[in-house]
Amino acid sequence: MPLVVDSPQGPALWFGADGLRPAGSANNWGAREDCVRIALVNNMPDSALEDTESQFCHLLDAAAEKFLVRVKLFSLPNISRCERGLDRLGRLYFDLNDLWRDSFDAVIITGTEPHQPDLRCEPFWPALVDVLDWAEENTTSTVLSCLAAHAGVLHSDGICRRPLEDKRFGVFPFRRVADHALADRTESLWRFPHSRWNGLRADALTSCGYTILTQAKDAGVDFFVKKKRKSLFVHFQGHPEYDRLTLFKEYRRDARRFLKRSRETYPSMPSGYFDDAAVSFLNEFRKKALSNRSEDLMADFPESTIADTVQNTWHSLAVRVYRNWLQYVVSRKADTPALVAVSGGRRSEYASARRDLE
Repeated sequence: MPLVVDSPQGPALWFGADGLRPAGSANNWGAREDCVRIALVNNMPDSALEDTESQFCHLLDAAAEKFLVRVKLFSLPNISRCERGLDRLGRLYFDLNDLWRDSFDAVIITGTEPHQPDLRCEPFWPALVDVLDWAEENTTSTVLSCLAAHAGVLHSDGICRRPLEDKRFGVFPFRRVADHALADRTESLWRFPHSRWNGLRADALTSCGYTILTQAKDAGVDFFVKKKRKSLFVHFQGHPEYDRLTLFKEYRRDARRFLKRSRETYPSMPSGYFDDAAVSFLNEFRKKALSNRSEDLMADFPESTIADTVQNTWHSLAVRVYRNWLQYVVSRKADTPALVAVSGGRRSEYASARRDLE
């Protein structure tokens, strides 16, 4: 089924490969029992605002299958925006007051680029807290992505994220260490993209009632859940929504920042993402950058050589997980239990897996 995006300036819009276009008769979708109404609170900076919006909509569209999905776009106030970002927000995004007035089955909240070591000191923090509290009482499920996951556990349980020695950047393998409906029909090994400077301790999460679903010895916790009041909170430290080139674009951006001297160190290459030939090309460029630190060198960045070789190895898994999530939301709307009971044997199996990773 196609995904529809509501517009504050007119009729709803179809979301497809050719972008957004008027949806016509889809305006009455909200009344259907199989329609999932989702608020997407996209807080990414202007450079990633449209890409993030597109990534989540493409993923939801692929996951929807037999369901109807209707999305309304929001963004937190007090995030620095340029004229282009403000223009897009004005055309496609709703004010938070509309979030309080409307009715949604679920909400997805993205992260943003932080500027303070303590998230509670960020200008957007009070508004984010309001959205998190609202979600607990007014949605069936809430998805928190990356920094939003850190903010969620900090607000509700006082769990502070911890700085990592280096950026966790790349596509990492994680073992499934618990059974849950959201992980139904998935393999025991997951690979999802990550891009973060901070992490959450597994013991801090479990001591506060969170169920960790995927974890790696070297990369830490990835996917974890907890019921908070009426809403199942689903947390990703990684980014299953990323498209094929997202990590590549981020690496190129950070290389440019190094050459512009807006960052001191040359970025680490994303792990588990490039093939051997791409790694060789990028290492050669790195040598040039370290010896000739000038933004003009970006003209030699091997973008066209590498871009076509990058593969999206996580898409099918991401679609499966989000399809399970939509199934959970729809089943809760119909008052049908969706969570799968875990047998004692399976609990023992996953408990052993968690011990191996800690």
